[in-house]
Amino acid sequence: MDKKTQKKRPIRIKIISMGNAEVGKSCIIKRYCEKRFVSKYLSTIGIDYGVTKVVVSGREIKVNIFDMAGHPIFYEVRNEFYRDSQGAVLVFDVCDRISFESLDSWVQEMNAEFGDKTECDNIVVCVCANKALFDGVVTTVENGGKKQPFQTQLGYTKEQIDIIQRLKNSKTDYERLGVAPGASKDDVNKAYRRMAVLLHPDKNVAPGSEEAFKLLVSARTALLKRCS
Repeated sequence: MDKKTQKKRPIRIKIISMGNAEVGKSCIIKRYCEKRFVSKYLSTIGIDYGVTKVVVSGREIKVNIFDMAGHPIFYEVRNEFYRDSQGAVLVFDVCDRISFESLDSWVQEMNAEFGDKTECDNIVVCVCANKALFDGVVTTVENGGKKQPFQTQLGYTKEQIDIIQRLKNSKTDYERLGVAPGASKDDVNKAYRRMAVLLHPDKNVAPGSEEAFKLLVSARTALLKRCS
């Protein structure tokens, strides 16, 4: 193969994504590789894969991103994909402090799997703050002893996130709608309308909004039957 032909061949790089379960690694990769946002959440089982092409200084680069499941039960699957990586994306959820504090353990796992310290030191590591809200539980990141604010873009609000979490975590329909037992039809409908405006899938791109909206409709239906 002559030098001219070899120069035209695309460069292939391998990037791995790491982070706790449900921090949004898959959504980030799909947004980057497929140029689309996926609002419906499906847990990664073992390993997923994304690929895209970029051009740098006139040279085509094929970027292969391995999306590694964050749940501990998939360790035996993902540990085979660390080797031969040139880059790593560490992802955490700014609304989940534990996911931020777990980043060190992910780096330790990566170091252990590489074995060769030189190879590990050559990896470019990027820390990504996902599901960014200005008033999330993690608002700054330490860098050399200095704290720097995250640069964020709001795709949804703190109020929307709080409502989604309440609907998913509440044990009763009364808790889901935020009304007292024995509430009237008017009270139920008012609570429903207030939350529906914030949660309707056509207006809300927050993770879990579709599932939360279904829970909201179900809770309203159930409570209205009790009022009859």
